[in-house]
Amino acid sequence: MKESRLFQIVYCLLNQGHVTANQLATDLEVSIRTIYRDLDSLSAAGIPIYTESGRNGGIYLMKDYTLDKTLLSDTEKAEILTSLQGMNAALGFHNETVLNKLSALFHVDSTNWLEVDFSRWGNQGSDNRLFKMLKTAVLHHQAVLITYVSSYGEQRERSIYPLCLYYKAKAWYVKAYCPKEAHYRLFKLTRIIACKPTTEHFSNYSFPEHEDHTAEFPEITLRFSHKVAFRVYDEFSHEEIQRQTNGDLLVSAQIPADAWLIGFLLSFADQVEVISPSYLKQHLVEQAKLIVEKNKT
Repeated sequence: MKESRLFQIVYCLLNQGHVTANQLATDLEVSIRTIYRDLDSLSAAGIPIYTESGRNGGIYLMKDYTLDKTLLSDTEKAEILTSLQGMNAALGFHNETVLNKLSALFHVDSTNWLEVDFSRWGNQGSDNRLFKMLKTAVLHHQAVLITYVSSYGEQRERSIYPLCLYYKAKAWYVKAYCPKEAHYRLFKLTRIIACKPTTEHFSNYSFPEHEDHTAEFPEITLRFSHKVAFRVYDEFSHEEIQRQTNGDLLVSAQIPADAWLIGFLLSFADQVEVISPSYLKQHLVEQAKLIVEKNKT
């Protein structure tokens, strides 16, 4: 992302002659402080950038400076274009203009090799809009008000400081700080049913380094029928799965034994058996009985 932004700054200066820090910050959706850090990086890399103060001042490149494209090999040019194409698709930058300019500069065709849609099937784009809104809030250090549904079905409105969008285990989350409760936490994007920006802005917060909390979860052992093997491999790692002689799959994993797990197991109907712990087996039986009772004709 930074490398793409640095190139855009250089190209803008080559194309326009000069520009203000405010213009760059607005166009690139970053803070003015970030722009000045980028200018320092470009200067350190040998790009002759200087600034002038006053009414008609701004950021300039030394006259007669040209970008020497011969410094890059054909392979390196292709790799740059491929990387930017992937960033556009995966992170939603949508910098097709930059890609087209680079393609022309390098005399290399840019192949559209990756396409990513953040929305669920039938979602009509609301997931994409949420992702874009949170991305903007992260970049501008802007608080947002969300309505969130917990794994226990509790719906609650809260104000959060979004710090980073985070992809983990086939799902998107936002790393955030909750000012009211004074703690950090992850929010799964699919459980955010409403989101709107506020006028509040926050300073930099550092999300705590990742810690492995799996040791706090109980060891769960499950036996799945071979008929649902495709789902098992979707949800568990190969290290957690042992294939039995009859084709069934024995899974041992450390998972929080909460309401989400009960619902997850029920989705397999009679194709899963709880081996241990015994209390999880009992919870599953009780929930199944409630379902039968509720749906009697």
